[in-house]
Amino acid sequence: MELFIFILELAGTVVFALSGALLALKKNMDLFGVCVMGLTTACGGGVVRDVLLGALPPVMFRQPVYALTALGVSLVVFLPTVRRVLTANSRAYILTVLLADSAGLGIFTCCAGVAAAVNAGYGDNFFFSVFLGAVTGVGGGVIRDVLAGMPPYIFVKHVYACAAIAGAMLCAALWVPLGSTAAMIAGSVLVFLLRLLAAHFRWNFPRPNKGDT
Repeated sequence: MELFIFILELAGTVVFALSGALLALKKNMDLFGVCVMGLTTACGGGVVRDVLLGALPPVMFRQPVYALTALGVSLVVFLPTVRRVLTANSRAYILTVLLADSAGLGIFTCCAGVAAAVNAGYGDNFFFSVFLGAVTGVGGGVIRDVLAGMPPYIFVKHVYACAAIAGAMLCAALWVPLGSTAAMIAGSVLVFLLRLLAAHFRWNFPRPNKGDT
């Protein structure tokens, strides 16, 4: 079970680091900026999670494999050949970021967030499990957007945080009846599908018209 979670967390680290590094390239950041953006996007949510759990120092520092993986992905993205391929086509760039961000959100929400709550002894606390899962999923993205000088994505686009909350709720609800593996897969898939559907159909929450404020 621990190996399964570790593999999924590494996969989430890779795709989140990819989305952070790509945004850094879009913002014309240098190599250091690309690495920082990839690292914070991949590991920021886990740091917030560990602080809430009181698990100090955070896993990012106790098990540097996650940070090193994020830095490695960022360095690869910065390679001239890779950089040209990823940024040459705007549609391909947007699709790559969407898929990477959606997959990372699902994996981190359920496999790194809800699972951490259950393993820490909070499995019977549904609210905290869902909250921790959602925070783990969106935390890195919020830090990424702040560093990039953008309004956090969770407040402006495609029901991002709500997809994480829905996936975390499904994962937490299925943990006992179906088992941990099935619960994490189901929750992660739900987050991924909701993100893709929201992007395709442009689902957003209502906001006030400019003339109303």
